[in-house]
Amino acid sequence: MRTGADEAAAPKYSHIERERRFRVDPALLPPLPRDHMLIEDLYISATRIRLRRMTDSATGEIAHKLAKKYDAADPLARAMVNAYLTASEYAVFASLPGRPIVKRRYPVMAGDAEFGVDVFAGDLDGLVLAEIEAPDAAALAGIPIPAWTVGEVSHDPRFQGGALAALDRAAARALIAAV
Repeated sequence: MRTGADEAAAPKYSHIERERRFRVDPALLPPLPRDHMLIEDLYISATRIRLRRMTDSATGEIAHKLAKKYDAADPLARAMVNAYLTASEYAVFASLPGRPIVKRRYPVMAGDAEFGVDVFAGDLDGLVLAEIEAPDAAALAGIPIPAWTVGEVSHDPRFQGGALAALDRAAARALIAAV
């Protein structure tokens, strides 16, 4: 029998997401483009599952998906599985208890690399993070760090989505001020 631990160790049904994340100083960031992706996440209580609705600001197109990221010793390379949902399937999962995160993701170039810059709203208002993915570890390591970032948070579990979703306004303010 195959288990979640097996999937995390040797993905068969998931893919490895290779990603780095950075804190951003909004004062150093170049002007953001008008078009963005509105991302509304629900981190479902007592699980590692995230429900996501993405709305393209340019077209109004909406996509729904359910995702799970497996724990990994290397936070830069984590097994992840996605299932794309219909609007009615999304509604079923959206009725479950959980903690929301709302952010706008903007494409921002730094050299030849396109970063996704996430501007958070709600309890996380004031937090700006950048992320970038690469197909392999060497490519990920070779990505130059943009001048508009103030520190890498890839290895800091406080900046993972589920941890951020668990913060109330006061805890979010403290995290933003501390780093």
